[in-house]
Amino acid sequence: MNKTTTPAPRRRFLKSATAGAVGAGAMVAPAIVSAQSPTSMRWQSTWPSKDIFHEYALDFAKKVNDMTGGELKIEVLPAGAVVPAFGLLEAVAKGTLDGGHGVLGYHYGKQNALALWNSGPAFGMDANMLLSWHKYGGGKELLAKLYASIGITTVQSFLYGPMATQPLGWFKKPITKPEDFKGLKFRTNGLAIDLFTAMGAAVNALPGGEIVPAMDRGLLDAAEFNNATSDRLLGFPDVSKICMLQSYHQSAETFEIMFNKPKYDALPEKMRAVIAGAVEAASADMSWKSIDRYSKDYVELKGKDKVKFYKTPDSVLQVQLKLWSAILEKKSSENALFKEIVESQKAFAERAVAWEQDTFVSRRMAVGHFFGAPKKA
Repeated sequence: MNKTTTPAPRRRFLKSATAGAVGAGAMVAPAIVSAQSPTSMRWQSTWPSKDIFHEYALDFAKKVNDMTGGELKIEVLPAGAVVPAFGLLEAVAKGTLDGGHGVLGYHYGKQNALALWNSGPAFGMDANMLLSWHKYGGGKELLAKLYASIGITTVQSFLYGPMATQPLGWFKKPITKPEDFKGLKFRTNGLAIDLFTAMGAAVNALPGGEIVPAMDRGLLDAAEFNNATSDRLLGFPDVSKICMLQSYHQSAETFEIMFNKPKYDALPEKMRAVIAGAVEAASADMSWKSIDRYSKDYVELKGKDKVKFYKTPDSVLQVQLKLWSAILEKKSSENALFKEIVESQKAFAERAVAWEQDTFVSRRMAVGHFFGAPKKA
C-alpha cells in the first residue's frame, strides 16, 4: 500500500467529521442570529410610589417577569411619572404606555357604567364574588362591550385583586346621622360621587396622592380612600384622628391590569398564557398580603397614631342603600349598557349571595367565643 494513500475507513471518518463540524456550525449560527432580546414594557400605576397599591402593581410585574424567565420585562412607574393618574386609560390605548395598573372607577368620567365594577353594595356581593361574576357570569364580555362603546378597542383589560370593604372615611368629628354630610367637602370616586352628592356633600374626585394635601389645606373637610395601610402610608392620621368604618359606597371593588392590545397581541401565545396565570396568582397573593398588612396597620393606627375608629351608624347605611337604588334606576333609564350590567350583576348576586348566606357559618359567633365581645371605641 502506498504510504501516501489514506485508508478508506480513515477517509470516511474525516469526511464524516468535517461534515459534522459544518452541520454543527450551520445549526449554531442561526440560533445565535435569531436569539431575541427580552420584550420590555413601560407601565404606570395610578398610585403614589409609597402606597401599597403601587406595591401590588410591582408584585404583578415581578410575577410576570419571573414566570417568563425574563423574556418579558415590565417596568412599573408611579402615578404622574408619564401621565396623570386619571389619564392612564388613554395613555395605554394610544400606546404612550404599554400597560398600567388602576381601577375602573377612575374612568368614571368617560362612561359612568364602568364604575359598576367598583362602586356601591354590589347587591350584597363581596369583592371576590364580584370577580366571580366578572369571569364566569358575563362581566368580562360586558366590560369589553362597554369599552368598545366609548371607542376603547386597543386595551386588553384584566380584573383581579379583591378589595376589602372600604371605610366611610376620615372626618373632623364622628358621623352620627345622614344629615352630617350636608355641605361637607368630601373626596370619593366612581359612582360614589353620585351617592355622596345625593347625601348633600360637595364632592371632589381627587387621585390618591392629592387627598391628604387637600385636607391639610382645608380644601376638603373629609375623605375616603381605601384601607388601613394605604391610608396610613398616605398620611391620613396626620390630618384627621377620626375614621368611620363600614360603608356601602365601595363595599366590593377590584383592581384593573391594562395592556396596550396591539403590543399584547404581538406576544407569543405561550407568553399570553403566562400573563393570564400571573393575573390569577397575583390576585390570590394580593388578597392574602392585604389581610396581613391591613390588620397590622389597623393596630398601628389605633395604638401608635391614636386614631379613633367608629362604626358607621345604621341610619347612614340605610340611607346609602335607598339612594343607591335610586341611582341605579335613574342611570339604567338613561343608559342601556348601564341597565344591562346592573341586571347581569343582580341576577348573579341573587343566586350567589343566597348560596353564601345559607351555607357559611357565622364568623362573628366564633370570634366572640375565642376573643370575647369586641371593645367599644
